[in-house]
Parts: sequence; structure tokens; C-alpha cells
Amino acid sequence: MSASADGAHGAHGSDGSDGAAGVALALLEGALAIESPSGREAAVAGYFVERMRTLGYDRAFVDEAGNAVGVLGDGPRQVVLLGHIDTVPGVVPLRREGDRLYGRGAVDAKGPFAAFVAGVARAGRRPGWSVVVVGAVEEEAASSKGARHAASQWRPEACVIGEPSGWDALTLGYKGRLLVDYRCVRPLAHSAGPERSPPEHGVLFWNALVARAEAEAAAADAKGVFERVSPALLSFHTPQDGLHQTVSLTVSMRTPVGFDSADWRAFLTRAAADPELGGGGEVMFQGEEVAWRGDKNNPLVRAFLGAVRDQGGKPGFKVKSGTSDMCVVGPAWRCPILAYGPGDSKLDHTPDEHVLIPEYLRGVAVVQGAVERLTAES
Repeated sequence: MSASADGAHGAHGSDGSDGAAGVALALLEGALAIESPSGREAAVAGYFVERMRTLGYDRAFVDEAGNAVGVLGDGPRQVVLLGHIDTVPGVVPLRREGDRLYGRGAVDAKGPFAAFVAGVARAGRRPGWSVVVVGAVEEEAASSKGARHAASQWRPEACVIGEPSGWDALTLGYKGRLLVDYRCVRPLAHSAGPERSPPEHGVLFWNALVARAEAEAAAADAKGVFERVSPALLSFHTPQDGLHQTVSLTVSMRTPVGFDSADWRAFLTRAAADPELGGGGEVMFQGEEVAWRGDKNNPLVRAFLGAVRDQGGKPGFKVKSGTSDMCVVGPAWRCPILAYGPGDSKLDHTPDEHVLIPEYLRGVAVVQGAVERLTAES
């Protein structure tokens, strides 16, 4: 069993009060104290770089995209642990309440990234390997700027994405995403007249989109949410200036593996222009990412399964209905990939965001054990 088990199970205090556990917990608390919404990550990137240098990384720097990067070892074989250091807006005051550590990013996803940084440092230099940790910027934005840059800089044979899975579970896949912006402008007309109003056309467009998604799921006999298109109406606005009225709406489509983007774009463009549906409106598309799912039978998965068991857990697998940087680097690197991190994803983006301290410390131990197991394989 790796030395990390001590940090999770009491030799150093399961509350993180001293020793290696205290170092790991202080690392996370320091990061949570720094606000870092997407686009404003410079301070927390600098913090992580400074801490990685203190923890013994061979190289630690902020790259051209603003990512916090640490490299331990100089071997030709490469594994990348890619988390993200930006958060959604909103301040969750940093505090401890018993075993709970509160703060924006405690779960999504400074907690998982801090577990990467601490766990890799504990594993130390691995002969023949370069272990790279990347704290990416703008994951919570449609740009995924940090992951796109990282995808062009590294060529790993295995990748771990830092997202909350729970300390004893592995996430194998994420759905893709397509954002749809619809807009229609029409002259004002009396509500008692025969003409449909722009808001009505917006509703018809939304209904057509939902009906298409439901019909496609039925035709494919899609059993679960991961296998179907899942639309969500994000906004609906109907301003007017006394002469014209506008309807604009934004839809987020979470998309499955094999999603036919070209066909869907053509359908939505036709629907927007159809007088009986979109009323002569127009659509724009942005923020597209493809769904990606890794497999279970590879050295990376085996390393994490063993590391979870070393900590007394019964590992399980998940797939997520959201989108992550796995959808950016998975298609680029095409190597074994999974997502891992302590924390309950139901707390993502909420005012109650917190991580259980014992869970976080077990997550650090699992990362250390998984890196040791993976890099011990021939």
C-alpha cells in the first residue's frame, strides 16, 4: 500500500490537522481563498505554481494560455492530469464546519486539482516518466481556452480529468454540447389579430427542437440520458421598441456519442426560417464539443481501481450528462482517459458548495496510488 494511506486514515490526522494531510488541506484552502471566475484565474494560477515549486516539482510555470502547469520527472513516457482552476461566479465564503470545507471550487474543481497536485507530489519522480499536472483556465466558459492549449502542448499515453466523481468512483464519459441562439424580429401587431407574435414563434421553434430530440431518442431506443439529446432552455427574452418586437432564446443541447451535428444544424436552420415555426428567424451556433467516452479495460483504469481498493473503497463507474474538458482533449489525444476527483457533483455551482475533508484526503491518496501503479507497469 502506498504511503498516502497514512494521510487519509489517521497517521497524520483525518481532519488534516498535521503532517502530509495538513499540507494537502492547506493547499486546497489557499486556493479556495482566491476568487477565480473564468477569465480571472491569474492569481490562483500563480498560487498553484508557487505551491508546486515548494512541493518539489521539477518544473512549475504558467503557460501561454494562463494554465498552471507542473512537471515531475523527465522520462519519455507521459501522463497528464488535467483539472481546471476557474469557477462559476458567486462567492461561497471559505470556512470549515466540522468535516466540511466550504468555498467556491471546493468541488468544481479546485478540490480535484489540488488532489492532483498533492497526490503527484507524494508519488514523487517516477523512473522513465514525466507526470504533468495542468490547472486549466476557462473550463466553465464555452471557450475551454486552457484545455485547447494543453491539447496542442502535450502527447500523453494516459490522461486524468479533474472533476468530482466521488473519491471511490471513476467517470468514463461526458456528453457533448451545442449552444443554439435563435432570434426573430417582427413588426408589432395587435394581440387580437391573426399574426403570430415573435414570442409565439420562439415557443414553436423550441417545441420543434424538443419534438425532434424526443423522436430521435425513441427511434434509437435510447434507454438513458447519456444516449440522447437533452435540450435545456437557458434564456428567453421578448423586448420591444414600440414598432418591433424581438424574441431571442438560447438553448443548450447536451449531445450523445455519435451526434450528427451537421444534420441537426440544418434542421434547426430550416425550422428557424419556417413561417409556421420560427417565423423567419435565424439561428447561430457556438460552444460545440463532442461527447467522449473512455473504455474500462486499460492500464489507467486498472491503476485507479487498485488505488481505490487500497483505500478501502469499492470502486464504481459513472458517465455524466454534462460536458467537461474530456470532450476537448479526448478527441485530440485518443489515449486512455477517465475523470476523477473527490466531491459530490450535485454541489457543483451551488451556494452550498463544499467537500468533506476526509473524502478530499482519500482522493489525494487515490491519486498518489494510481500514479504509482500506472507508472510501475512496464
